[in-house]
Amino acid sequence: MISYCGTDCSKCEGYQATQENSDTKRKEVAEKWTIQYNTDLKPEQINCHGCKSDGAKFFFSENICEVRKCNIEKGTSNCAECPEYKCKKLEKFIASAPQVGEALEALR
Repeated sequence: MISYCGTDCSKCEGYQATQENSDTKRKEVAEKWTIQYNTDLKPEQINCHGCKSDGAKFFFSENICEVRKCNIEKGTSNCAECPEYKCKKLEKFIASAPQVGEALEALR
């Protein structure tokens, strides 16, 4: 599954930990992302079946992610399809997660 921001969910560590139902991996991801994204994540917050799924979503994706909200409003399946590609919202997100920019460029 390709997320709204272009990430291949199957390559996401949070998604992998959820699919494997591994508390050990959830802990590892929470520790890594806490440092990488300068935030405080707990292992129990690492639950995601993808931001397009009907199942559990990473709390950031479900409640905060402007990229997800924008794609839902515009009816696009990811930012690479958007006529406003690369908007300021997306550029800000890419600055904190460069892999997103690479994924979207590959989709274009």
